[in-house]
Amino acid sequence: MKILIIEDEFEILKSIESFLLSEGFIIEKATDYNSGIEKIHLYEYDCILLDISLPGGSGLKILEEMKKSGIVGNTIIISAKNSLEDKITGLDLGADDYLTKPFHLAELLARIKAVLRRKQLGGKEILKLKNLDIDFNGHIVSVNNKELKLNRKEFDILSFFATNINRLITKEVLAEHVWGDNIDSADNFDFVYAQVKNLRKKLKDNKAGITIENVYGVGYKMTL
Repeated sequence: MKILIIEDEFEILKSIESFLLSEGFIIEKATDYNSGIEKIHLYEYDCILLDISLPGGSGLKILEEMKKSGIVGNTIIISAKNSLEDKITGLDLGADDYLTKPFHLAELLARIKAVLRRKQLGGKEILKLKNLDIDFNGHIVSVNNKELKLNRKEFDILSFFATNINRLITKEVLAEHVWGDNIDSADNFDFVYAQVKNLRKKLKDNKAGITIENVYGVGYKMTL
């Protein structure tokens, strides 16, 4: 899962980044209004943590731009301003939650997970696909109630496919989602192929009721 943090306070940014990295998220950062706008237009994110007071412009203006452009980012406002007006404005502009600084990182994590569950799973924590169960909170995958051992990247790939059933996923989109924006500098996608190949073998060997199809020259598609 990939998260964009738009925050100009260095210590807060580093604290959030370090904590979320330890929880297995991929983190991208922007420290002002202009870089935040650029990021949301160039890349897709599972969740955006957005400060309101930014150098160069307001985080609320970023929300306005997202709404106008039809960009869905599962956004949580993180602000030092405990203002009812800002909360109402932010939520009206499409923010999913509002968290006032200072806050405990564990609470932030809980808010992020809640937003992701609401958007992707309709509030559920376990996604069932035929005989395959994915516990997003526990990072556990099982087939016929038997745990399937996956590494972190395999779990992230499976999760991405599972929340995009029957959609064509290009290798570029998959790589960017699982490995982050720095994938732009990669010479090739051999590491993507290797991880998907290993995942497909594990699913097949354990007789999972889902299939990750190879769409030649383009990418992949998960089907039931």
